Parts: sequence; C-alpha cells; structure tokens
Amino acid sequence: MTEYALDGASARVAGSDRPEKQAVRIGFMPLTDCAPVVMAAILGFDKKYGITIVPTREASWASVRDKLASGELDAAQALYGLVYGVHMGIGCGQRDMAVLMTLNRNGQAITLAKHLAGKGVLGGAHTFAHTFPTGTHAMWLYYWLAAHGIHPLRDVRLVTVPPSQMVTNMAVGNIDGYCAGEPWNHRAIADNVGFTAAASQEIWPGHPEKVLGASADFVRRYPNTARALTAAVLEACRWIDTSPANKLRAAEIMAGKAYINASVNIISPRMLGLYSDGAGGSREDPNCMRFHQDGAVNFPYLSDGMWFLTQHKRWGLLREHPDYLAVAREINRIDLYAEAAAMAGVAVPAEVMRKSVLIDGVTWDGSAPAEYADGFAISHAGVVTELV
Repeated sequence: MTEYALDGASARVAGSDRPEKQAVRIGFMPLTDCAPVVMAAILGFDKKYGITIVPTREASWASVRDKLASGELDAAQALYGLVYGVHMGIGCGQRDMAVLMTLNRNGQAITLAKHLAGKGVLGGAHTFAHTFPTGTHAMWLYYWLAAHGIHPLRDVRLVTVPPSQMVTNMAVGNIDGYCAGEPWNHRAIADNVGFTAAASQEIWPGHPEKVLGASADFVRRYPNTARALTAAVLEACRWIDTSPANKLRAAEIMAGKAYINASVNIISPRMLGLYSDGAGGSREDPNCMRFHQDGAVNFPYLSDGMWFLTQHKRWGLLREHPDYLAVAREINRIDLYAEAAAMAGVAVPAEVMRKSVLIDGVTWDGSAPAEYADGFAISHAGVVTELV
C-alpha cells in the first residue's frame, strides 16, 4: 500500500482556521463508492486537517436524509439527487443543503432478472426497483427506460428498495430489475440471479454519482470543519485513484463487516473496471468508477446539479421550473471546495459547467435547462407522480 507522508499538515488547521468541531460523524451506505469516506479515516487524512472522521453505516437513503436534516449526521456520502430533493422539499420537509464535493463518477448499473435474458422488458408487466425517489439510481433507470421507448411511470411498476436488499428481492421474485450501486450488481451475477443490462456510464459517460453532502446549517456553523473534511476526503479520492493496488487495498478494507460486509471478490472487479455481465460477456471498461482524475471528478460542477433538477421536473417531482442556475449556486459550494482543493494541492477546473452527450444522443451543457427538461418525448405529462 502506498504510504502518504502526513507530517506536513496544512497551516490552515491552526489559529482562526482551526476546525470548530473535531469529531465529524459521516454517514455512508454499504456501497463501493463509500470508499473515499472510509479511506480518509483509515489512512489518517482526517488527522492531517485537524479532525476525526467517524464513519457511520446507515441502513437506507431515507435514514441518511433524515439524519442530515436532524443534525445527527454532520455530513454523508449522499446521492446527488437526494441533496437537491431535500433542498427543494420534494417528499420531505425543505431544508437548505450543501454539496461539498463529488465523490465519484460512473460505476452503477441496471440489473435484470435471469428470466428476462433474451426477452427484454417489453410485452409484460414488470417491477423495477431503485434506491430513492429523487436519487441518481431512479434517474438512471428512468432515463434508460425512456431512451428505449419504455415509459417508467406507465409501462412498469416502480418500488424503492435499499441497495443491499436488491439481490435478495430479485432472488425471491419480488422485482424483475433494479438500478443500484456496486457491488450489488456484480453480486447478482455471482449469485446467478441476474445479469447487467447496462452500466450507468453507458447512459451518461462520466456522470456524477455520490457527493459529500451536508446541511447548509452545518457549513454555516462549522465552515473550517467543512473545509477540512472536504480536503481530507479529496486526498482519499486521489489516493484511491493513484493505482490498481490502492483500489484493491480499499476493496479489502471495505469488505469488512463494518463497511460493505461482502467478499473482496465481489467488490474489487468492477472497481478495477473488470466487467462480466452475467450473460456470457466480459470486458475491461476504461470508463468505470473513478474517484479523482486529477480533481476533474471531485469538482462540484453547477451543470451536474442542474441536470438532476431537470429530471425532477421531467418526471413530475417538481411542478414548476425552478431557477436552475440559482439553486445550483446555492447548493454546490464551489467557494469552499476551491479552498479545500488548494489545501490538498488539487487543481480546480476553469469552468463551472461541462458538456456531456447521453445515451439518447441528447447533449447536456446547462445552458438552457428549462428547454432541456421540456424537450423529452417521454415525460410525466398526464401521469400523477408518486414518491415510491
């Protein structure tokens, strides 16, 4: 394992920049992309910046949401869309929120049950699961179905299931497909109950995934702590992406009962970009889960946050168009991230927007969000949207 010299701690942890709160409770879900939070604590990057990260395993994304809102958690590995949903008051009490940084890109998947192999999802009533109504997995699932001409609100039944319970529910026939994070897609293949229909990077290459989320109140009360936390997790992201050996070491640690509680052989392959789809295909995917990429992964692009708002509007979770850019500027704390990046020696991109082309050939660059949201042939129009 690569050793990091932690003796040259930043001067920002002293004097007026000293963290106001030393012990920081960070929620996480048993998923591969909890790695930055876990490794920041394991490798001591937190101590370098004058804090102690206390990783706290959570049972569901609803628990993460509720504990962030109540202050029981200081911050969390969170679904990008969850943070935006809480800020907009979708399905819960409104609370101002903050995205401190992006933890990773790519690395989720849509898994179908074995009985659908060679048949697809047309021509029958099927039940699909995602992990949280406003979250990334719901949006990837909806987008993928719609791109194939299937209306997610009309043509299938939707349910919400915690990621670690997806495989069990598929095995007993409760669901026919799901979208979730790893290692629970690879686990379905290992258990011979499902196959990977699409990796999320096929839906949006380089898509944003989990973020380091917190309430805006936490950032206001403890700005130095929030900055130190961001710097520590940013260093962990860089460490993970430095080498395959580091990724494997992270997988070994996360396999423990305190974290994912799964075999390292279930976690490590897709973390390393090695994909077996469960239907006879295998490949090495250069666009697999990434944690750093010289900081490009971690920068909280405004256009990334705005995209989730466009999909919330597309699927009827928002009744009216919000001020997309203004909301993203409120939530994505680029100012604090830039200060943390300087502490960690990470470059900051020059632009706050980025351009992407998704699976249906539609380009997203954040320039005309209302028109983008209204431009899809398949949307919530005429459908009553329920938070399932």
